[in-house]
Amino acid sequence: MITIIDYGMGNLRSVQKAFEFLGYEACISEDPEVISKASHVILPGVGAFEEAISRLKSSGMDQALLEAVHDERPVLGICLGMQLMFQHSEENGHFDGLGLFPGMISPLPKKEGLKIPHMGWQSLKTRDCLLFRGNEDPDVYFVHSYAALQVNDFTTATCDYGQVFTAACERGRVCATQFHPEKSGEMGLRMLRRFAQMEV
Repeated sequence: MITIIDYGMGNLRSVQKAFEFLGYEACISEDPEVISKASHVILPGVGAFEEAISRLKSSGMDQALLEAVHDERPVLGICLGMQLMFQHSEENGHFDGLGLFPGMISPLPKKEGLKIPHMGWQSLKTRDCLLFRGNEDPDVYFVHSYAALQVNDFTTATCDYGQVFTAACERGRVCATQFHPEKSGEMGLRMLRRFAQMEV
C-alpha cells in the first residue's frame, strides 16, 4: 500500500488523486504504525520547515519514515517533503531535518526580475535516474521560496532560477523532488508511476 504521510501540512489529496488516476491505491495516514507497514511512503508538504519537522518528530511519524528507509522501501519527498529530508534548514532560523541527504536548505536569492516565491513551470536539467528515465529535461511545476542551493552527487535534476539549485535527488530507494509531480501534467504522472512501480 502506498501511504501518504499526513502531518497537517500538505497537498495530500492532490497527491492521492494522482496515484488513483494511475490505478494505484494510496491512503493518507498520520498513524506511525500504518506508515511503518507501507510498501511505499510519500512525504509531501507545503508550509514552514520548523512546524513541519516539529510535527513529524512529536508524533513519531519521523521514526516510521526512517524505518521505511532503513528497510529499503521506496520513499518519495515532494516540495517541503524534500526539504525535510536534508540535514538542516535556514528557514526562519536554523533547524535540523531528517538527515537523509547532506546539505542545507536556504532561501532562494533575490534577483531583479525574479519573483519569490518561485512559482510556475520551469525546465529541468536531468541525469539518468529512476524518476526521469526517458524524460530528458522535462517542464515541471514549482511553488517554493527555499531550496537546496548546492548540487551534489545525489542530485538527479537541477533548475536555474537566478541560481542553479537541486530540483530532485535520489539516494538508494529515497527519491525527492522540489517541484510538484502531481501538478506537472503527464510528465509528472510518469514520474509517480515509476515510483509506484519500484519493487519492495
